[in-house]
Amino acid sequence: MPAGTLYRGREGMWSWVAHRVTGVLIFFFLFVHVLDTSLVRVSPEAYDEVVATYKTPIVALLEYGLVAAILFHALNGLRVIAVDFWSKGARYQKQMLWSVVGLWVVLMLGAIYPVLGHAARELFGS
Repeated sequence: MPAGTLYRGREGMWSWVAHRVTGVLIFFFLFVHVLDTSLVRVSPEAYDEVVATYKTPIVALLEYGLVAAILFHALNGLRVIAVDFWSKGARYQKQMLWSVVGLWVVLMLGAIYPVLGHAARELFGS
């Protein structure tokens, strides 16, 4: 690469970034989940109000994003394990990444109705 150019990254770098970002998002969700669940001991009424907001279509989209993050993080984690512990893992890491992405897309398409079905019925009727 010529001097003075920016490193543009390849598949391995972008999977590394996506793995870190999804991990942070999952951690943030768990933190919020623990906080909102702890409300039940402080004020059951406040807990009920918070849970009621979770039934909105916008939160359903956030749940779909959470499913996407968890699924990618899990599948990419298995790929990282294969790269680290399989003797030919480094050689096939690019193909394994595209397999992970393909499987992730298929599974996310399959998750549309179970996760977003309630929101669609809420917005457009049954």
